[in-house]
Amino acid sequence: MYGKIKINGKEFEYTLRKRKGTRRMRLAIYADGAFIVSAPKWYPVYAINKFLEDKAEWIFEKLKHVDFSELKKKMEADSARYESSKKNAKEIISQRVEFWAERYGFAYNRIAIRNQRTCWGSCSRRGNLNFNYKLADLPQELQDYVIIHELCHLKELNHSPRFWNLVEKIMPDHKNLRKKLKRHNLRS
Repeated sequence: MYGKIKINGKEFEYTLRKRKGTRRMRLAIYADGAFIVSAPKWYPVYAINKFLEDKAEWIFEKLKHVDFSELKKKMEADSARYESSKKNAKEIISQRVEFWAERYGFAYNRIAIRNQRTCWGSCSRRGNLNFNYKLADLPQELQDYVIIHELCHLKELNHSPRFWNLVEKIMPDHKNLRKKLKRHNLRS
C-alpha cells in the first residue's frame, strides 16, 4: 500500500506496511530513497498521518537530496532484470533446494522466485520457500547457506538455539558464511 506526504511544499511517496505482529509505528528511510512506514494492522490512518507529521522535518532532511526520477529509472531497470533473470534463477535455486532437501529429508511445498528488496529468502508456515532472484548470482557456498537456512525453518520456524543447532549440523561454517553474505548488497 502506498501513501503520500507533503513536506515543505514537496510531495514524498512512501510504502505503508500494516502488519499483524507489529506493536508500534516504525519509519525507515534507506540510502536509495525507499521510504517505508510500518504500523500495526489495527492502527487508524489518522494516527499514521500524525506520526508522519511529527517526523516531517527528519523525513525532509533524509529525502531532500534524493533524485526520485533517477530512482524510478533504477527500479524499472531492476524490474526488467528480474523478469529476464527469473527463469534461470528458478532453475539454479530449485536444483540446490532439491539437492539439500533430499540429502537431509526436508519436505517443502513450493519454491517461488521473487524480487525482494530486503531478504535473500523466506519460509512460510505452509512450507513455501521464497528466494530472491539475485541469490543465483552469488557464489554457490552462499546460495547453499541461504537455502539451508530456509530449509531449516521448515522444522524450526524461528531463530531459536534449536534452529541454529540444526543449521550448524548441516553447515558447520554457517557463521562465517553469514558474515560473507552480509557483504553482498541486495539493493544494488
